[in-house]
Amino acid sequence: MTSVSQAANAVEDLARDKNSAIIAQDVSNYSEQDCSETMKALCWMGKNSVKVLDVPRPKILEPDDVILKVTGNTVCGSDLHLLHGNVIQLKKGDILGHEFCGIVDEVGSAVRRVQKGKRYVASFQIACGDCFYCKQKLSSQCEKTNTNATQRAMYGGQTAGMFGYSHFTGGFAGGQAEYVRVPLGDVNLLEIPDDIPDEKALYLSDVLATSYHAVHDTAVHPGDQVAIFGAGPIGQMAGLFTIKAGAAKIIFIDTEPRLSFVKERWPKEHASKLELVDFKKLSFGVTNKETVVSKLKELCGGRGPDAAIECAAGEYAKGWVHWLEMMLGAETDTSEILNEMIESVRSFGRCGITGIYVGYTNHLNIGSLMERGVRLIGNGQAPVHKYWEDLLQQIQKGDLDPLQMLSHRVHMEDLDKVYYAFEKREDGMQKVFVETKFSLPACADSPPLTRY
Repeated sequence: MTSVSQAANAVEDLARDKNSAIIAQDVSNYSEQDCSETMKALCWMGKNSVKVLDVPRPKILEPDDVILKVTGNTVCGSDLHLLHGNVIQLKKGDILGHEFCGIVDEVGSAVRRVQKGKRYVASFQIACGDCFYCKQKLSSQCEKTNTNATQRAMYGGQTAGMFGYSHFTGGFAGGQAEYVRVPLGDVNLLEIPDDIPDEKALYLSDVLATSYHAVHDTAVHPGDQVAIFGAGPIGQMAGLFTIKAGAAKIIFIDTEPRLSFVKERWPKEHASKLELVDFKKLSFGVTNKETVVSKLKELCGGRGPDAAIECAAGEYAKGWVHWLEMMLGAETDTSEILNEMIESVRSFGRCGITGIYVGYTNHLNIGSLMERGVRLIGNGQAPVHKYWEDLLQQIQKGDLDPLQMLSHRVHMEDLDKVYYAFEKREDGMQKVFVETKFSLPACADSPPLTRY
């Protein structure tokens, strides 16, 4: 996959229309900036290899830039796709991380709203604020911040630029660092109120908006029975938003330790709505044995759930056929979970895809989809700007507590080791808060600091 990324980068360098960009792209680290000051940052070094390095700190490149002194970041399940080299157009030395918050250290000459010294959380996507999609708050599909020609050719369009997520999404240095450059800072930073600690505000950058969007874009209705594939942070929070949407039953499909983590932190007043299915204890494919599909049918009156939400990803093959095809490059993503969703929901049911799927898949059960009228919905990268102000208000009112998914507090200096621990789900690791040397004192109910 590393050689594929190298080839894709070479083609991209020839094909990209750099004149159409409204902001500087392919600034995935700050090595070309003339800066004697350094900082610590988590860098991609190759397939299955990341390392915390001392690298040049960012400077203002454009008038709308903001330099944020990072006080908190985190690791997302989608970061593992970068670690594994499954996302193309990564380059050695790229700074990763798309979820972060901090204190403004510098502002460009054109910045008007954002103020030096105040606390802000960044959206993982970089939006312009005035294109067709941004005017509808659909910020993840901004038309002006990512001119990647490969993505346009593969997808028939482009997403917004994204922090720390390869040159495929614009090549922007990420926030798993002590400083980060935020292009178009007035648009892509949300001020954090004094009564909200970083440990809660940080997750407005991605996970809260993504899980909320998954539930509402898939259209969960009162009384619905909902299957959630993946009990990581996105799935866990999607479950809670499903309760708020009025669902009668919520079924998580995953394995340990995540199922137990969700159960232990599930609201007691809604305990009767919760069901857990361990896929490792079931069979899959064409078989007479019990499968995820047959189990979901059984739990939902024989018809199946009204809706299913995919919060896992297409990277992880169960069977040898998909594993082999992915190794050979015959597909980039497995369709196994998608087929389980399509086959398990009731006729005219709904399937929403929120987990990362990079490119193409084989053996999708298009027959079941068509014949039974199943709706397959690509939830897309969540438009953070559409939701983050409302979600912040929910946190302020006490209606939403992001700390319920937080399992570990770790230090920036250990972040490369944390990646590997997170990959293996060591010590029940669910969601981490990564502190830096600039972090404020830990809030009440924060996990204690763990060093590696």
